[in-house]
Amino acid sequence: MVENSFISSLIVRLGVVKGFGMKVSRLAFRMWYYFRLGYTTYLTFLLGFATTLVTVYYLAITNIPALRDVFPHFLWFAIIALVIGVPVSCLLGWFHMKGSALYSSEVDISVEANPYLYKIQPGYWQEAFTPLYLELLRGMKAMLEKQGMLSKEDKERIEDIEKKLATLIKGGYVGAMRVRKFDAEP
Repeated sequence: MVENSFISSLIVRLGVVKGFGMKVSRLAFRMWYYFRLGYTTYLTFLLGFATTLVTVYYLAITNIPALRDVFPHFLWFAIIALVIGVPVSCLLGWFHMKGSALYSSEVDISVEANPYLYKIQPGYWQEAFTPLYLELLRGMKAMLEKQGMLSKEDKERIEDIEKKLATLIKGGYVGAMRVRKFDAEP
């Protein structure tokens, strides 16, 4: 019974059961994403690190007498590699995020590819907040029209925003997705 509840909990957490099911293709894409994330972030990282240590030690250090005297045992080499490698990796990570344009380029690409910059996220934004904004806009427009304070240009701008909000509530897109041309200067 414990196994069944664990499996049921796992299935729900993975997003397999929402209502009574998810399309098989959506489940397959989710599993593919989880596989890539787990494989690259955890499994490959640990295996790659261990493989590098073993390869460098047994193919390079053991064949060079001067280095073999400095690192007589693999454990000492691994400890020193960790003591030096972790801070150097942290510095490289900091440089990637803050010291260069590398990370900002990654974010640019993510922004260009993210459809949620041109539509509303499903959930409370689509079901509550955006409809509320639309109703507030309509109420404000009605009050300004009644008081004669709404110019023709203002009315056109408000109606354009109303159309965009209605499109977003229905699940549509607004704006033009930004596409960077490869031959253009950034």
